Amino acid sequence: MDFFQCISLSEAQDLIMDRLTGMAVDSEIVDLPDALGRIVAENIMAKEDLPPFSRSTVDGFAVRSADTFGASESSPALFSIIGKVMMGEESTIELQSGQTVEIPTGGMLPAGADAVVMLEYTEQHDESDVMVLKMVAPGDNLVGKGDDIKTGITIVEQGQKLAAQHIGALAACGFTDILVSKKVEVAILSTGDELVDIHESLQGGQIRDVNSYALGAMLTESGCVVKRMGILKDSFKQFYDALKAAVATCQLVIISGGSSVGARDYTEKAINALGAPGVLIHGMAVKPGKPTIFGMIGGIPVFGLPGHPVAAMTICQQLVKAAACKLMGQQQRADVFVILACLSRNLPSVPGRDDFINVRLRKQDGKYMAIPILGKSGLISTISEADGTVHIPADKSGLYQGEVVEVVLIK
Repeated sequence: MDFFQCISLSEAQDLIMDRLTGMAVDSEIVDLPDALGRIVAENIMAKEDLPPFSRSTVDGFAVRSADTFGASESSPALFSIIGKVMMGEESTIELQSGQTVEIPTGGMLPAGADAVVMLEYTEQHDESDVMVLKMVAPGDNLVGKGDDIKTGITIVEQGQKLAAQHIGALAACGFTDILVSKKVEVAILSTGDELVDIHESLQGGQIRDVNSYALGAMLTESGCVVKRMGILKDSFKQFYDALKAAVATCQLVIISGGSSVGARDYTEKAINALGAPGVLIHGMAVKPGKPTIFGMIGGIPVFGLPGHPVAAMTICQQLVKAAACKLMGQQQRADVFVILACLSRNLPSVPGRDDFINVRLRKQDGKYMAIPILGKSGLISTISEADGTVHIPADKSGLYQGEVVEVVLIK
């Protein structure tokens, strides 16, 4: 495959998503508290109404609303108090015309009542009677049975990533455990004779392994289980043996470095040697990240990412995280947040190539300014100092100072 015959970012995204269709990981049942951040593996339907009974939203008196029509401070309506609703207890009282009961916030509405008068709009001179100083309409100051969630409706759809609000809704409806997709197990292999782990002291010509930690953090954040499988030296046998072990134990594999076309870049050769269909992409019209590789070894997707940290993290954000979400059955990426900002300077680009520029955000005159952080893709500071990323699409030759752009926030 000719490295220089690059395909577009959109073509790469479509090819990868197409290849991963129907390859979702298995599911498992987890306790509700442990389901936070997991991907729901089936539609979850309400088994009961919420609330299960009509309840007051204020402290006051439950009434038949028709009995209050015309009531005012100058002409109050008189009601007989026939009881009191107790919190957490079922009300057995049935109101007749002209009758009322005291009711607390959250109390169960008695039969016959269709509204609640707030305590502030009543006057009580003895224990048996109360005057209502303001009329109420049917449904005022109460939540009806099933007004929140009705039996049989979908609370959470399959493919939804569960957030705190979903956990709350499921708890309210009595769910104790949830069927979710298993976490994708991702193997990360770093490559290069010059790399050492962060626990080792640097010797001349050596640099620390950044990518396995940065990429691992990104994928852990997306709900994956990351297995850092060490640093490979520039040897085809090491590439081959390590990649073979990775595809045997994980559902997705990342090789950081070794994706270019030099004599010591073995990623493409190792993928092809381990089985069909082999390498499907080698080279993308994107900056940073041109020498990206994607292939399949049997049913296991393998990404070969550039060794430069910014390029590797950019491609991880654009392709790898989406692939992991696809394998877990997630219908929509929940980790992409966008704000609008004005560009602080011109940004030239090459038509036919997607460019991704890291930016700082600053508030100025009530609006956000996007300040590009320019530098080579080997400089980790260009992303560690960034608040977000600006995308220059392939059909543009650049962006202009003052232009309003979308900034994808870096969490």
